[in-house]
Amino acid sequence: MGGGGLPFPIPTGRRAGGGGGLILLLVVGAFLLFGRGLFGGDGGTGIQPGLDGFGQAEEARPGQVPEGDTVAGLVGAVSKHAQDFWTTEFQQAGREYRRAKVVLFTGGTQTGCGPGSSATGPFYCPLDERVYIDLSFFRELSNRFGAPGDFAQAYVVSHEIAHHVQKVLGIEPQVRERQRSNPDEANDLSVRMELQADCFAGVWSHSVYLDTQSGQGNLALEEGDIEEGLNAAAAVGDDRLGARSPESWTHGSSELRVKWFKRGFESGQPGDCDTFSSGI
Repeated sequence: MGGGGLPFPIPTGRRAGGGGGLILLLVVGAFLLFGRGLFGGDGGTGIQPGLDGFGQAEEARPGQVPEGDTVAGLVGAVSKHAQDFWTTEFQQAGREYRRAKVVLFTGGTQTGCGPGSSATGPFYCPLDERVYIDLSFFRELSNRFGAPGDFAQAYVVSHEIAHHVQKVLGIEPQVRERQRSNPDEANDLSVRMELQADCFAGVWSHSVYLDTQSGQGNLALEEGDIEEGLNAAAAVGDDRLGARSPESWTHGSSELRVKWFKRGFESGQPGDCDTFSSGI
């Protein structure tokens, strides 16, 4: 599949007068040409606990993952497929994609961003470029958040891989720097980055759809899979998780998360995931 144009303008401040929206400047080094076009966590701590963004695990802590664990197998398969997809997208743009490591654990583990535990949920650490997934989380996703199904799990993992894509593109470090220099914008920027990761997860899901249609690849969509992904996106909206005030949101509402995942899935174009230059 072709790309839709990346990267995106990097946010550099609010419009004069403060009335929402962002002034977006084209920053040198902030662009990556994908296909047809050129598009222009928390407040910068380096780790975004909770649901940030999958089948044969590319790295696992010895002794922590039971042999033959079916969820670990799913995580590994999705991780490989997603990163193969992004490798191809980068190659088509004349760029190199650095693959993220996926670390599976139970209970707790040390990361480049500090201790990880089952309490934090899956997360991406930009400092060591690893995705950390506590396998017990997927039971919680089903039982607590009401989002069961294989593709609900696939959504979570592909979202975390998408955060690594943002890191490789240079989007993540520039957003973090902007958050540090303008703390009043930190939550808004976090929401935009999370929604972009949701959209990237949708773009990857579109590639699985194409594989299913052509009978190629080692992953295929089954009836109800996309609904499972949409349900998972809705389940982890800030409003569903108890953050009532939009000013306190860091990931976006259920409606917004579903909207951007659907946008990526329906278009299959990374360039349609520009959450920074338009209203969300």
